[in-house]
Amino acid sequence: MTEIVLNLFGVVGFWLAIEYCLKHQTAESLEDASLIPFADDPEVARRVELATGKTVKAVAPEEAKPGWVNLEI
Repeated sequence: MTEIVLNLFGVVGFWLAIEYCLKHQTAESLEDASLIPFADDPEVARRVELATGKTVKAVAPEEAKPGWVNLEI
């Protein structure tokens, strides 16, 4: 019985912590955050925009500076 009560307190505490963390977020900021994984690839960003109708704020990939080399690891 004690384990059930402790598990219940754990679940309620976890839920309250998430509610507290997301309390100040707006729908727009959450939508922008969901599109971040597509922002570094302009081609994928275009496909996501066409599929969802949402604007992805894409960032151009970093280009090599003269005398510097980008290494693929």
